[in-house]
Amino acid sequence: MPDRRNPFEGVTDFVSELSRLRSLGVHGALESSGDNPERTHASAWVPSTDILATGDDLVIRIELAGVDPADVDLRFNHGVLTVSGARQAGEAEHAEDATFLVRERYHGEFRRAITLPDDVTPEQIEATFEDGLVTIVVQGAATDRDGSRIEIAHRGGARKSRRVQPS
Repeated sequence: MPDRRNPFEGVTDFVSELSRLRSLGVHGALESSGDNPERTHASAWVPSTDILATGDDLVIRIELAGVDPADVDLRFNHGVLTVSGARQAGEAEHAEDATFLVRERYHGEFRRAITLPDDVTPEQIEATFEDGLVTIVVQGAATDRDGSRIEIAHRGGARKSRRVQPS
């Protein structure tokens, strides 16, 4: 298979990735108080996502196990595809005698934003929900696109170097 340049390098929304890392850091360990604080937009869970090219199409798969399809909202605005919604709490979360020993599944609101190529239109986007997996196909979005190379002017003088002194 020929080596192919990835036209979607950096396609995932940087803020979504930071949110995922923050969520892992904030919720990765048990809280000593036993309280489960209400999630805010900043601490909402971020669903696992795969983005791949299949021929000329871009395929986005978002894992939403336990989410009712009626609770999922898909929007496309200014070149950004946003999947948001909520996973409702199960019975165990409301049981008074339940004590979680490990808690890796989260409920509440989620949001995932993906920047698509500039020339994508809403008519190119199709989405299906099956067995807890949202599959979004963006037709023709995986074709190679040449970006514009921007030259960087060097305004400094001679290169400066400094020697590190051993301590």
